[in-house]
Order: sequence, then C-alpha cells, then structure tokens
Amino acid sequence: MSLSAVAAFWAVSFLLVLTPGADWAYVISAGLRGRALVLPAVAGLACGALLATLAVAAGVGSLVARSPVVLTVLTMAGAAYLLWLGIGMWRHPGVASSATDHGDEGAWRWIVKGAGTSGLNPKLMLLLLALLPQFVRPSASWPVGMQIVVLGAVHAASCCVVYFSVGLASQRVLGARRSAALVVSRLSGGLMVAIAVLLLAQGLLR
Repeated sequence: MSLSAVAAFWAVSFLLVLTPGADWAYVISAGLRGRALVLPAVAGLACGALLATLAVAAGVGSLVARSPVVLTVLTMAGAAYLLWLGIGMWRHPGVASSATDHGDEGAWRWIVKGAGTSGLNPKLMLLLLALLPQFVRPSASWPVGMQIVVLGAVHAASCCVVYFSVGLASQRVLGARRSAALVVSRLSGGLMVAIAVLLLAQGLLR
C-alpha cells in the first residue's frame, strides 16, 4: 500500500468527517454538557470507527456486501439507536457549563454511547463498504486485512481531530449563552431523529 493511496483515502475520509451528521450532533451535545465530556465522547466515536473497521477486516464487511438483508438489519438497528439518542437529547437538552462541571461523571457512558453512535452510523458503513475497498491493493506487500486496519485508523484519527474541535467550539461559543445552548442541543437531537426516521423509512420501503 503506497503513501499516495493512504493520502487519497484520507482526503475522502476527511471530507466525510467534515459533513455534519449524527456524530456531530453527539459531540456537540457532549460539549454543551461540559468540556470534560468532550474527550470521552470523541474517544467513543473513534472506538466505534475502529471496531467497525476491525469487523470489516475480519470478513464481516464482505458478508454484509453479499447479503442485502444483513445490511438492512444493521441499518435499521443503527437508525433505532440514533432515534433513541435523538429523543433523549430532545427531552434532556445539554446546558453549557464550565470546564469543572460534571468532572469524570458519566465518562464511560459517553464512551459507550459514542462507540454505538459511530459504529452503527450508516455514513461509516458507506465509507467502509463502498469507498475503502477502492484504496486496498491485493497485490501489495501488506495483507488486505492490515491495509483495511491502517486506513480505518487514518479515518479514526480524522474523527478525533474534527470532532474534538467541534466539541470544544460548541462549549466555548455557547458556554455563556444558555438559551442558545438549549436551542442548539434540541436541534442536534432533532437532527438525529430526522436521520433515524429517514433511514427507517428507506429500510421499510426496500
């Protein structure tokens, strides 16, 4: 696998990460609840991306690609999870707070929820199943599985940089604006619900 292939994949991956979606909504919610929760949220999102990459490298990706039913089930499960998170964010919107608020309280919960948000994100499935194979070279000296893991790690690194910046920015910009923070938090929850409903509708119409 050449550096040019890695760089090309990074460019595509980075553009996808910059596209607002469920991951953005999740990390913004973490930032609004407290700066100390941004890192656990981002770590969870990165772990979800890495776990999905490992699953693809282990052969689950080829199974999903061959079986539309498996892909539909995974998409529906991801949509249901996003719907649950979105409703929770709408009912209990985050309130911007200082860096000392919350502390490490609930850090593991944010990591686990972040892993689910990222690992079940259809946008990540698109990257791994449709785009990533185009950058894998079977004739390269590295095994295909190792190439997939390396490219997945590149994507996870992009996630960490972008999402951490988004989380901190949401805390700094809205930290002293309680009403604006409530609006943004509810909008983030509404975005998750909208994405989930769209995915569920597409799954039911297949």
